[in-house]
Parts: sequence; C-alpha cells; structure tokens
Amino acid sequence: LLYPVISWACNRTEPVMDDIEKYIPLEKLYSISGINKFSFNTINKLVWLKENRPEVLEGAEYFAFISSIFLHKLTGRFVTEATMAGTSMLTDYKTRTFSDEIFDKTGLENKFPGIAESGEVAGYLSKDASIKTGLPEGIPVIVAGHDTQFAIFGSGAGVNEPVLSSGTWEILMVRTPSVNLNEKAFREGVTTEFDAVAGLYNPGVQWLSSGILEWIKRSFYADVVDDPGIYDVMIREAEEIGQSRVEVKPDFLNGEGVINNLSINTKRGEIYKAALTVLSYQTKSGLDLLEQVCGFKAKSLTVVGGGSKNRLWNNMRSKALGLPVKTVSQTETTVLGAAMFAFAGSPVFITGTPEMNFV
Repeated sequence: LLYPVISWACNRTEPVMDDIEKYIPLEKLYSISGINKFSFNTINKLVWLKENRPEVLEGAEYFAFISSIFLHKLTGRFVTEATMAGTSMLTDYKTRTFSDEIFDKTGLENKFPGIAESGEVAGYLSKDASIKTGLPEGIPVIVAGHDTQFAIFGSGAGVNEPVLSSGTWEILMVRTPSVNLNEKAFREGVTTEFDAVAGLYNPGVQWLSSGILEWIKRSFYADVVDDPGIYDVMIREAEEIGQSRVEVKPDFLNGEGVINNLSINTKRGEIYKAALTVLSYQTKSGLDLLEQVCGFKAKSLTVVGGGSKNRLWNNMRSKALGLPVKTVSQTETTVLGAAMFAFAGSPVFITGTPEMNFV
C-alpha cells in the first residue's frame, strides 16, 4: 500500500474529467456509475497516476479509501465500504459493485479490497490496536462509511423524504429505491451515491450556499463580524426589509456572481435577503429535478446542518417550496447515523431490510 504517494497525487490539480474521455465518454461513464463529473472523483486520481506515475499503481498492493486504512489499522483486515466505493465513479450503481467495464475501458487494475456493507463487522480489534487505543482487544470493529450517507440516515429520513444538508455547500438528497439517470439528469448535475442500506440510492444535487452568505457577512457586516450575535443582526435586518428590487445571481464559484439593481439607498439587509431568496429557489429547482429523476412527490423537506438554524431562511424555503420545512434537534446527524450502524453491527440493535428498524 503506497498510501503517502497516492495521497500526494490526490491533492494535485492536474486530474480533470476531460482526461477520462480519452478512455470512455462521460455520459457513458455516468450511465454506469451514476456519479456526475467532479474533478475530485477517485477515477481521476488513478488515471493521472496511470499516465504520470505508473510505478505507483504497479507497486501498490491495494487501493484504499481513508476508512479502509482506519479499519486495517484497527483489525489488520482490508475491506472497502460500499458507500465510499459508490463515490469513486468506478462502481456500477445497478449492482453495487466495482464495474469491470470501467476498469477495462480505462486500463486500470482493480486493486480495491472487497466491498463490505455498512453495519457489517470488518474484524476485531487487534492486540496492537488495543495497546495503542486503550480499547479492549477483540471487540468488533463495525464498517461505517461516507459522511453524506450517514447525515441523511441520521436525520431520520425515510424513503422519498428529501433532506437538505445546509452548510458552505448545500447538498439536497433523497433515499429512494429507483432512479432514472437520463441525459437531463447528467446535464443538470444529478449524482447518485449508494445509500447506507443496500437496495436504496441517494441521488442528489449540490450548489454553493452559505459560502455566499459568509462573503456577504465579511463584505457588508465588518462592523459586527466579531460579534457572537452577528447572525441575529443579519436576520433581523433582512426581516425589516419590505419589497426590494435587489437580486443576487449565485454563481460565485465560477466568478460569475452578480448583485443587480443596487442604488445609493440600498441597505445591506436587502442584499442578504436577496441571497436567501435565490438560494431558497435553488432548493426548489433541485427538488423539482429530484422528483423527476426518482418519480416521487415530496411532502416535506428536512434541513440539517448550520443553515438549518436560520429561522428566516427556513421560512423562505418553505414559501418557495410550498411545503413544510422540518429541522432536527440533533445537529451532528452524520455522527448519529454512523453510531446507529455501529450499534446495529454490535449487535445492540437488530436490523431489517430494506429499511433499518431499531428496537
């Protein structure tokens, strides 16, 4: 396992999705993996290594995700957790396995350890790991997985109940048994990961969100930027705004963000409210798209993460969607979701299929 060299390569900027098209068309790759074109996908790193540092791939015994390395350190066994594998753009979303076709087309050798499902026992704590951690030797080490999957599970969302994880980025996902990954889904940026429970998918869309609001905070609220109550100030000022012509176009990520209709009388609260408005309608557009891809009709939206604490934003989301918006008291839903699988695998709880039922 040549992890330090692979980690170095994964932090470089050279790998881009255009390189992959030399081997397989992106839309074909999407139709197999369900994962949309992001430069950080694992496939890009391995192709870059193949083309620039082939000796690294040839000398590696395993390709391992970070979670696989932790499991190996604890148990001495290598396994690949399913939801991590499902983010790599190297799997077949229909079979929940690594895709022979993708490996064949790219000329890569599959050196990933076998796939294990969340909640399975990866192994048992070794003597060496016991000494280093202070935990009892022989206790079961349970497979967990990718943070996004456990955030949506920990939120309590059931099938076809969409969840918005609201932070610097917003990720809108749903747990669903079926997806229709057509050309529109590819073009509109839908990416489909494996749910933590086998048999379900997590299609989702994402966009820059609180990152824009933080820019507004730094740029227009410098006089209170260090005040612990700054968000209350921003919300209060936005709530005091009536009708306003100010518009924000939120493509800040690509350097094309715009604030329109400013005047010498424009208040900073107008700019903040305009940003909340456009982001609320971004959520509506994303949910409309997921409903088409998955063939369901949402009855509500659950919001988790830092953005779920903003009462004004939640009200604006609800109005834009025409749906109730729910929040959960537990903010660390990722940790909660992973803990629930650990308990189930122990087994402190029992599980059922396709849904996990805790008793």
